[in-house]
Amino acid sequence: MSEATTTGRTGGLSRHTPAPPVRMVHLGLGNFFRAHQAWYTHRANEGRPPEERWGILAFTGRSPGVADLLEAQDGLYTLVVDGADGAEAEVVESVVRARPGTDLAAWHEALADPAVAILTTTVTEAGYCADGDGSLDLTDEDVRADLLAWREGRREELRTMPVKVASGLSARRAAGAGGLTVVPCDNLPGNGAVARGVVLGAARELDPGLAAWVEENVSFVTTAVDRITPRPTEADVRRAEELTGVPDPAVVVTEPFSEWDLAGTFVAGRPAWDEVGAVVTDDVRPYETRKLWLLNGAHSLLAYAGSIRGHETVAEATADPLVAGWVRQWWDVAVPHLTLPEDQLRAYTGALEERFANPRIRHLLAQIAADGSQKLPVRIVPALRATLAAGGVDEADGALRVVAAWVLHARGAGAPLTDADEDEVRSRVSGSLEQALAAVLGQWGLADPAVVARAVELAQEVAAP
Repeated sequence: MSEATTTGRTGGLSRHTPAPPVRMVHLGLGNFFRAHQAWYTHRANEGRPPEERWGILAFTGRSPGVADLLEAQDGLYTLVVDGADGAEAEVVESVVRARPGTDLAAWHEALADPAVAILTTTVTEAGYCADGDGSLDLTDEDVRADLLAWREGRREELRTMPVKVASGLSARRAAGAGGLTVVPCDNLPGNGAVARGVVLGAARELDPGLAAWVEENVSFVTTAVDRITPRPTEADVRRAEELTGVPDPAVVVTEPFSEWDLAGTFVAGRPAWDEVGAVVTDDVRPYETRKLWLLNGAHSLLAYAGSIRGHETVAEATADPLVAGWVRQWWDVAVPHLTLPEDQLRAYTGALEERFANPRIRHLLAQIAADGSQKLPVRIVPALRATLAAGGVDEADGALRVVAAWVLHARGAGAPLTDADEDEVRSRVSGSLEQALAAVLGQWGLADPAVVARAVELAQEVAAP
């Protein structure tokens, strides 16, 4: 138990030492943020005088649920780190306040505060509302609704990340609060450039002068992030209390492994994340692509093929020799097209096998399966395309099988379909299996008859009893 916490007014966690000053704002208050960026910030704060610490004001996406839980216990929560040999718990103290994402008044006030130097985001790939070239998708219905709400003065109704962030930067500009740094922490290639593109796109729609101000005063850092963080269960809540002696309904569960790579300029400073394990580098792309393809790509395969075969968690699917073999086959397709040395990449996949097999991490396949239409183009398609160009259909099974499994999932097999473009996905995968696979592969320019035919065979293999 941390020295800064004790049993509070509700019987749970409460501070009895001063909270760190708010110097960061976060959008997308969820389990991953609390196991990753908030945890790194907490660790970087340890041992430093109060004035040098970084506190976080965190906003949820929309729901107030997590914010209400954290507000009741001064922003504190228990992080349970589940290793294969046992669990440890610590109280994370970096989150100072938590607000629902619908509280736009608090959002604008926070970003107008000159003490705030960094805005981090975890809003999922779909949350960036980007089009194919990384610009703001002005045809997106939610984006259009936000822009209309702004023009009509209904600024408390904004919902999308790009327009929310642009509106917050508008408030900062009006307050003369100076520049800040935006740090996106979602699994998107070049997430800094994508965040910059969509925020500038929104700023131009709100006020061309705002876009010019953002270009001059706001930096966007590119990151690669990694830490498996399943949804906690009631059993996890009980276990956390057993470990700490204090009840905490806001507990987060994660694995021992964590990675954070960052590249870019921080215009107003940052926590000493590099002193507690983060890597500050000139180029995160090799690490980013390694993680997207080898970990996240394998996760997609496990989510779709594993759930079709009746498994519920990553550990269960990994224990299935057939599914585990498919994962290794995917890695065999992906590794030759990555830029890091092969011995490093094989060491990474070996570590992934251990992480996936950890029985104490109950990572639900249904959770991973969401938004496949946004995930497959960055996790699977580049290696698939490169393999088809280099060796033909016979070498591409490891990647084609992921696409085939996702199409089966979108047609109703395995985990339930949850996708930001659900209506479009359902329309695309209608008709016969061959027609569905041709439509999906066709959107990526890969609908060669031999490729489609092999994808049909792989889909039938995945779906076989």
